[in-house]
Amino acid sequence: MKLTIQRLIAITLLVVPGIVACFGFLKVKDSLFDYWSAFGNETIQPSFEWGKFIIGLIMFVAGAGFIAGWTFFRDRKRNYVASRFKEKRNKPPKPTKSNS
Repeated sequence: MKLTIQRLIAITLLVVPGIVACFGFLKVKDSLFDYWSAFGNETIQPSFEWGKFIIGLIMFVAGAGFIAGWTFFRDRKRNYVASRFKEKRNKPPKPTKSNS
């Protein structure tokens, strides 16, 4: 039962940022579409909704960044990443020769 609850919490931690990223993408899309669709109508002066666009962009980047970071660190822990992304380990010191 304990493992089931842990997995449910883990899925929830990934679903919530995914929903935030989707909602942010929709805000960006809506602000761009509203601006471009106003050019077809002569009675409406086109104005860009910067607030809606910036909020949507922040939400999209934050949600997608969280999911990407979680995936990257999970893969790094399981040793699935390329060698350039692996954690750097210090080399042990070379043994010194003594004159005795």
